[in-house]
Amino acid sequence: MSYQQALSGLGAASSDLDVIGNNIANSNTVGFKSGQAQFADMYANSMSTAVNNQVGIGTRLAEVQQQFSQGTITTTNQALDVAINGNGFYQLSNNGSTVYSRNGVFHLDNQGRIVNSSGLQLMGYAANSNGVVNSASTVPLTVPTSNVAPIATKNITASFNLNSQDTAPTATPFNPSDSTTFNTSTSVNVYDSLGGTQQVSVYFAKSSTANQWEAYATYGNPASSPINLGAMTFNSSGTLTSTTAPTGSTTSSSPASGQFSFSIPNGADGGATKQALTINLNGTTQYGAKDGVTNIVQDGNTTGELTGFTVGSDGTLTGNYSNGNTRSLGQIVLANFNNQNGLQDLGGNVYGQTAASGAPQVSVPGSTNHGTLQGGAVEDSNVDLTSELVNLITAQRNYQANAQTVKTQQAVDQTIINL
Repeated sequence: MSYQQALSGLGAASSDLDVIGNNIANSNTVGFKSGQAQFADMYANSMSTAVNNQVGIGTRLAEVQQQFSQGTITTTNQALDVAINGNGFYQLSNNGSTVYSRNGVFHLDNQGRIVNSSGLQLMGYAANSNGVVNSASTVPLTVPTSNVAPIATKNITASFNLNSQDTAPTATPFNPSDSTTFNTSTSVNVYDSLGGTQQVSVYFAKSSTANQWEAYATYGNPASSPINLGAMTFNSSGTLTSTTAPTGSTTSSSPASGQFSFSIPNGADGGATKQALTINLNGTTQYGAKDGVTNIVQDGNTTGELTGFTVGSDGTLTGNYSNGNTRSLGQIVLANFNNQNGLQDLGGNVYGQTAASGAPQVSVPGSTNHGTLQGGAVEDSNVDLTSELVNLITAQRNYQANAQTVKTQQAVDQTIINL
């Protein structure tokens, strides 16, 4: 039986060389997981053969076992390069069927879909136009290229220091074009429902009443007729204690909260309606220091174009827009399996689910036994070239040894023939 044993050994060594060669060939393949040939011995099936007299008839390839150890993560700074750190696979849609991969090199196709080099679509949870993620089911992810809608300004939050050593203006009444009628001022752009901008300016004039200032506002450029917001009262520690709108005014105030409410013409409809605004002056102080603004923000935005996106460790895809806003565009999910080695290698760096692998456990990155993601990076092949070159030499020696067995059997056969 030496021929059969030697030939099975040659076949096994050849398979081992194939596996090692495939590992070496894919040492630069992103997300590639190396394989290892596993062998099993073979014995003839004979009921009459004594157990202690069995002679093996060779070897066979039992399986090629994938080694799913973590590969090194390399930074690429490409927005849609994503590396998995830990367990899990990307879900990819292949014409409606789902496959799995560790290769996180993605790009946008001409329809804004996130795809890999083979055109397979990355799956995850979609987000609506408000950035709310729907985790009910996974769908192919797309990046919307349309502009985000503008947001009309409703609130202005501002704080100032009003110099306690200032003197009340002697010129009356208040005139926004006459700096002698007020002590300090600042401006901020607000937005209407169409994203149009309009400048709102606020002015402060110290009152002849102790610890009290008068606040005014204008809109537009040139400035509109002034709006008398009302009085601001401070305590002896320089803290704003109340705001009071003038009697009979169209403005209003919330004394305890340090706010004034007023309206300006709505630019979206040419001024046919009013745009209500509230200015919150909490944090404004009256200290013996220079007049000036310490903070001013408003909650509106003009329309914005998508300028880029990032992927968070939890898989959240965040869009960055030209108006300074950010919005969730979706969330990448990961699938894990009870038996990763039960997956079927389909080529192209993707795997298919089988009965041996079990059902996919789909969840967001970072949850339970799912790994986290790193955007702008890729997971390198986990092939150890040094080890593979050593394995290559060993497999070569095995092949040569089995070939020598064939030669030896031939020599024995020739001896018998020559008798």
